[in-house]
Amino acid sequence: MKKRNILIWELFGIIFILLFGGLFHFIYELSGYSKIIAIFGAVNESTWEHIKIGFWPAFIFGLIEYIAFGRKIKTFIFAKSISFILIIILIPAIFYLYIFIAGENYLLFDILIFIISVIVAQIFSYRLIVMERYHISIQIIGIILLLCQLLAFSIFTSYPPRNELFRDPIYKEFGIIE
Repeated sequence: MKKRNILIWELFGIIFILLFGGLFHFIYELSGYSKIIAIFGAVNESTWEHIKIGFWPAFIFGLIEYIAFGRKIKTFIFAKSISFILIIILIPAIFYLYIFIAGENYLLFDILIFIISVIVAQIFSYRLIVMERYHISIQIIGIILLLCQLLAFSIFTSYPPRNELFRDPIYKEFGIIE
């Protein structure tokens, strides 16, 4: 596939992830508090749950891309795994940095953090997908990283570690709040 076409896919991915990320913020509540949907949508206002609403739409879009063209690209799974990790790192890093500086959070900045994180992740995804150098270990690393991410996002909703990243700032509780 041509680099230009891949770039178009990745740019479209930004829009997809942002739109579905917004939906996934409310999907748990809209589902009538379904335990299955809880895995994908935010179940509280913790930083982890905001990372989750970036991860799952990015993962879903990555699946669509894989079906469309990714199977033919040797670096695809690695590129997507790294882009997902960037979302996981950037959202809390930027959030806690600005909270440290500003002393409180603002909804507009929270939304901008999400947007910036998704854009950076998609740009890195593009750069890694079109990377010319390839070694089989990259594919193996990508698969292992992806499996670890899927496992973490599936488990930590119901069984979150007792860490501030997972604490709801409103109710001061962890995980699914009844």
